[in-house]
Amino acid sequence: MQRVQLNQYDNSWYKPGGTVLKRLLWYYTNALVFKTALFPFSGLKVALLRLFGATVGQHVVIKPSVNIKYPWHLKIGNEVWIGEGAWIDNLTTVSIGNNVCISQQALLITGNHNYTKVAFDLMVQPITLHNGVWIGAQAVVTGGVTCGEHSVLTLRSVATKDLLPFGIYSGHPAEWMKERVITD
Repeated sequence: MQRVQLNQYDNSWYKPGGTVLKRLLWYYTNALVFKTALFPFSGLKVALLRLFGATVGQHVVIKPSVNIKYPWHLKIGNEVWIGEGAWIDNLTTVSIGNNVCISQQALLITGNHNYTKVAFDLMVQPITLHNGVWIGAQAVVTGGVTCGEHSVLTLRSVATKDLLPFGIYSGHPAEWMKERVITD
């Protein structure tokens, strides 16, 4: 095993956006309104997201206990459902198209660390969920992943690579299982 001398971690290149005051206000708003089960009202949550800089479409449902890192990096289309306990850890842009379902306790995580570097450098990449995507319960989408139109990531699966349109993906890491056929 190679021994290395650890250097101090330096993520000074990363700028989360918003002022310190805005980030502090969002921290408490997220904790008191979003992450709790005490405020089940989607309309209030949508209004607060917009107030903090998110782009949010019409008919968006945000269930209780949802955690959102930075709303100013969030774009949500129309007819979107975000389930209980979902976590959108968006250090950078997360774009969610129309008619998307993010199921209970799903995790969208844009940040990671480079374990090959002595300083464990921060790595940040956006996530895009195109129209009609379904992210299953407790599934994980990692930074840099694009989920093609109407793709499905099944229960507890982990997407580390792009999902093709109309594909159903399962496993850890997620692999293509079959084509999604949508009927009327």
